[in-house]
Amino acid sequence: MYLEDLYVREKYRGRGFGKAFLTELAKIGVARGCGRLEWWCLDSNQPSIAFYLKMEAVQMDEWTVYRIAGSRLKELAQE
Repeated sequence: MYLEDLYVREKYRGRGFGKAFLTELAKIGVARGCGRLEWWCLDSNQPSIAFYLKMEAVQMDEWTVYRIAGSRLKELAQE
């Protein structure tokens, strides 16, 4: 299962909402036969990284994100 975005408003952080969301997604994933739950996080987002590591998430380093955007995306679409 791939999680696109998890955002908890600042005033609600530290109250267990993030863990509750991930716990519910884990339940859904297991029920649907998923073997893993994955998401992306910016390297600069240290509070989120600390939260994920506290939940015993494994930080992956074998993948690199690639992106085509803006004018190059439009150019590619015209090819």
